[in-house]
Amino acid sequence: MNHWNTRFQTENYVYGREPNVFLTEFHKKIKISGDALAIAEGEGRNAVYLAEQGMKVTAWDYAESGLAKTNKLAEERGVVVSTELVDLNEANWNKAKWDEIVCIFGHFLAELRQKTLQGVKEAVKPGGYYLTEVYSHYQIPYKSGGPQDLDFLYKPEEFLKIFAEWRIVHLFMGEVARHEGELHNGLSHIIQFVGQKPEEQQKEQE
Repeated sequence: MNHWNTRFQTENYVYGREPNVFLTEFHKKIKISGDALAIAEGEGRNAVYLAEQGMKVTAWDYAESGLAKTNKLAEERGVVVSTELVDLNEANWNKAKWDEIVCIFGHFLAELRQKTLQGVKEAVKPGGYYLTEVYSHYQIPYKSGGPQDLDFLYKPEEFLKIFAEWRIVHLFMGEVARHEGELHNGLSHIIQFVGQKPEEQQKEQE
């Protein structure tokens, strides 16, 4: 049994039942519809929110217990989320499938992180978005959540390099307060990134 499967085997939602603040704030600014994928989604709070916004949502996680809680939360909120048990090491990134991909506090070692971001780049439809909020490499001293291992934390250059051809809609690194369940609490050092994949026509003109 993996670490995350064990962590999510509680009645309570360890990261809370409400969606990430950055995700909700940004969805008020940009109108996105269609198919959404939430990766490393945990207990489903963000996937359920996207479904409440009218999107057709799929949630990927490597913990069966997390996916079960995602389905439970979706049922309570009166929406549908398709859940899939996915190890990102073996993920199948279908080209141009998703109108939006979301990753909220999904932390992986550098090799898998690069592989995952490249997969996201392929899988977003032209004109679609990638939205993420993650802990930065400055987070450890804050003691407010996230991995206590520098190798799992992000640097902004990773997004700038991989999504170099995309339109950067939003990029922020700095301090925010987060209160998400038991495990994200207090002042935190995060990176927020929203990128929009160029339309095919724009690529051809270039």
